[in-house]
Amino acid sequence: MDDTTRPGRTGLWLNGARGSVATTTIVGLAALRAGLAPPTGCVTELPGIRSAALPDWADLVVGGHDVSAVSPHKSAEHLVASGVLPAGVTGAVAPQITAAEAELRRGYDPAVDRDGQGAAARRMAADIDDFARRHDLRRVVVVNVASTEAPVPDLPEHHDAAALEAALDDPARGVLPASAVAAYAAVLAGSPYVEFTPSMGINCPALRELAERRGLPYAGSDGKTGQTLLRTALAPMFTERGFAVRSWAGTNLLGGGDGATLADPETAASKLASKARGLAALVGEQATAPLHIDHVPDLEQTKVAWDHVRAEGFLGTPVTLQLTWTGYDSALAAPLVLDLVRLVAMAHRAGQRGALPALACFFKDPIGSDEHRFDHQVRRLYDWVRATAGGAG
Repeated sequence: MDDTTRPGRTGLWLNGARGSVATTTIVGLAALRAGLAPPTGCVTELPGIRSAALPDWADLVVGGHDVSAVSPHKSAEHLVASGVLPAGVTGAVAPQITAAEAELRRGYDPAVDRDGQGAAARRMAADIDDFARRHDLRRVVVVNVASTEAPVPDLPEHHDAAALEAALDDPARGVLPASAVAAYAAVLAGSPYVEFTPSMGINCPALRELAERRGLPYAGSDGKTGQTLLRTALAPMFTERGFAVRSWAGTNLLGGGDGATLADPETAASKLASKARGLAALVGEQATAPLHIDHVPDLEQTKVAWDHVRAEGFLGTPVTLQLTWTGYDSALAAPLVLDLVRLVAMAHRAGQRGALPALACFFKDPIGSDEHRFDHQVRRLYDWVRATAGGAG
């Protein structure tokens, strides 16, 4: 691929930059750039995609926002102890971790940002602008990997861009959750946005309107890394073979920070709703589909998903499937974050704006798409990559 057709130097701005997913992304990117690890798990390195007009690993520069003060080095040490990161690789890229930490800025904290959410968003947008200028970046893609938020009440301002911006400048009001303040900051900075969590983020209709006005592409939401990935691959097998799925029960066992966050029932509601919508679309609303998320601290970074499926076959005979998926959640998510920043950068360079439904295969609850069958999603991704790469100018 001629370098003149690539997006060029691209910023990866991580909201939640001191967390486990962000730290694994930072270490993983540094390892890929140094040739210390193969790009296993990176979709953009598969045949048919890797030759597209994507930024090279060496083109990606990392910065981010977070309200935490935990050093990425400490986070990396914890991930090494938990078995997520290899000690040798992490030690070898320590200078790159330090360089990334120097680019981290304070995120939105309502306890500190007393001048209103609009002022906070402008401050955060200025951070992104400064980052882009200092590193001579052609674009900065903002990816939200912060902790999942509880669902928020729907407000009239969420549906009217002018009303939203007026409300954001009122210090007495807090009309957006932190993820959406970060998304607004991205829009103000002219940055494409990826919502990797089930939080509101760019899902606020008024923010989508503002993003599209500014010619910005966006994608989301809720990265598909484990149980839902299996479901979107296996559920079509039942339905396309003519089996009637009667029940699909699931349990998630999580340790680490994600598990602690989702131990709160109100917060877990966002994740459960995201998962449930996809399964209902695949097997129908008539199937019984209880789903539980349990915090098991002893699991630390390990994620365990268990599913029990019962379907009805010919002459009413039962068909049953049980399966267990175990993995390290941060290591499952990080390569997808890297894939998404490359693909969204390509879309931005090609002049695409608004939702990117062709990226549905990366998400549990894809924005702009009601297609949940994994094979169909992947086919659309490859078609889109070919068309975008061919039309990039």
